[in-house]
Amino acid sequence: MDIENLRQFWQGKRVLLTGHTGFKGSWMALYLKRLGANVTGVGLPPRTSPSLFQLLDMESKVRTFYCDIRHEGKLTKIVRKCDPEIVIHQAAQALVLDSYEDPVCTHSTNIMGSVHLLESLRDLDNLKVVIMVTTDKVYQNVGAPSGYSENDTIGGHDPYSASKAASEIIISSYRKSFFEQQGVAIATARAGNVIGGGDWSRARLVPDIIRNLSTSQKLQIRNPEAVRPWQHVLEPINGYLMLAEKLWRQPEYAGPYNFGPDDDVIKSVRDVVEATKLYIPDIDVEYEREKANIRETDYLRLQISKAQDILGFRPKWPFDRAIRHTLMWYVGYLANEDASLLCLNDFKAFELE
Repeated sequence: MDIENLRQFWQGKRVLLTGHTGFKGSWMALYLKRLGANVTGVGLPPRTSPSLFQLLDMESKVRTFYCDIRHEGKLTKIVRKCDPEIVIHQAAQALVLDSYEDPVCTHSTNIMGSVHLLESLRDLDNLKVVIMVTTDKVYQNVGAPSGYSENDTIGGHDPYSASKAASEIIISSYRKSFFEQQGVAIATARAGNVIGGGDWSRARLVPDIIRNLSTSQKLQIRNPEAVRPWQHVLEPINGYLMLAEKLWRQPEYAGPYNFGPDDDVIKSVRDVVEATKLYIPDIDVEYEREKANIRETDYLRLQISKAQDILGFRPKWPFDRAIRHTLMWYVGYLANEDASLLCLNDFKAFELE
């Protein structure tokens, strides 16, 4: 990554970032500010304690509007006030288990929230690029060992995956029906199983491990043989930034893109836990199979040749480095090191690759 070239492009760009109060959104907001972008964030108040957004004091760094994207009128007013040139949409109900507990909220947020945003963006004079972040779980999963490409059939068994697959269809429709004629490039970015410092979401593997350190109980690890394309949070963020710049210059490349790791990072849940023990040996885990009424995919990987060929996207950190940077962030945080400095160290290490 050539940081100076990135700065030249992003310097002064008006960017609307939804979901900026979450884990992944906070990393994106911080990086956009590092690159000199003029960022407006739209999101819900942080829902975890601690939260990376608050630890980074992002409210003082980014123009922030607290808004539920299901509220169309309020969202539209914010968008018009921002007058963005680039939009990166990350706001979502992003947890599979939560989607089982509240499918209505999941569908209304992920489907109608996306519709509301797209409606608010129509006919903006200065808009050029929209990146709609979905998930690697949008594919109709048949356990294909070679992974899924952007041309494969989308589907979704659980409510979360189904809501994101539905939003993909809707985004494609808006692209063809409205935005292509306006010269606005819209792409969907499919990535998932992101790890990195500062995530405290519930029912996610690394945050669960970190939380368990303060208890005397064994950590129950569900579905340990499930295979996922694990990647450090900076990997897809880098991909989204590359995609936005590409579409700014060549809008004809609009469409869906996969962002994932190289094959060596296609690891099981058990692999991640065992690798974590190298840095935090005190964790005490117990493996169990997933309960029958909560079904998640056992095997998932993505083909990333499209992003490689068109964008020049290349994953930078192999599995061991992704785990090391993630765990060392938490080790530093638990030792009372400054969260902003911990993130800055990861940015610098990533940019040197």
